[in-house]
Amino acid sequence: MIERISPMIATRILPCAAGLALAAGTFSVPLAHGAELDCLIEPYVVVNVSAPVDGLVERVEVDRGDVVEEGQVLAVLESSVQQATLAIARARAEMDTSIEAGKVRLDYSIRKVANNEKLLQEGGISEREVDEARAQRDLNVIAIVEAQENKRLAELDMKRAEAELGIRTIRSPINGVVMERLLSAMEQMKQTPIVKLAQLDPLRVEVFAPIALLGKIAVGMTVQVRPEAPVGGAYPARVTVVDRVVDAASGTFGVRLELPNPGNRLPAGLKCRIVFSQ
Repeated sequence: MIERISPMIATRILPCAAGLALAAGTFSVPLAHGAELDCLIEPYVVVNVSAPVDGLVERVEVDRGDVVEEGQVLAVLESSVQQATLAIARARAEMDTSIEAGKVRLDYSIRKVANNEKLLQEGGISEREVDEARAQRDLNVIAIVEAQENKRLAELDMKRAEAELGIRTIRSPINGVVMERLLSAMEQMKQTPIVKLAQLDPLRVEVFAPIALLGKIAVGMTVQVRPEAPVGGAYPARVTVVDRVVDAASGTFGVRLELPNPGNRLPAGLKCRIVFSQ
């Protein structure tokens, strides 16, 4: 025998990570104007920021509670060796002496071939000497191509050195706030996060809805979110996810909403209630 749950209980189910210990059954609650459910306001995303390489932390630029922007420098690893490597690679990439010397030799060999061909017509030199001049001219052409290729390789090596230096500067991947600073200057980082960030605009609102509302809540639906006291107020949010798997133990399914939060005016972690506007 399946016990029915009253509409009052069905529309006031509290959210929790594991679901509620309610018996599975059928709810007879229509999605009417003013239907309310409990919810929880969470950060849109939480990120543990680390570097792709191990190293000694030279400095950390932010601390707990700081607001950061995407691309902002969070920390820098010690990089004296990488800086020296980049300086050498840049010097090699900027060297043009081999190419310029090759051009001078090529110009000379071209003139020599022209003179030898003229002397050959006059009978002043042998065909062998002309062939030797032509071969030297061709070798000088190849030498210039080789010098240009070496310069290209040096430029690529410089870019590699720049990349190796660049990854030792850790930047924020999101706009958000620093939840926690996990490392400080002069600490050794070995695949350890340096800071934990939270994106607060937009916010995520997590709801566990009774199974009676399955099929009645759709992506794109507008919902009023009412944070708990002392924050209060009502804020419009949009349904972005409706779970297709029901938790049999609690008779609920998950719903996720996106709540715009310009200026981070609302903190994350608040309990709330949602009111369907249709």
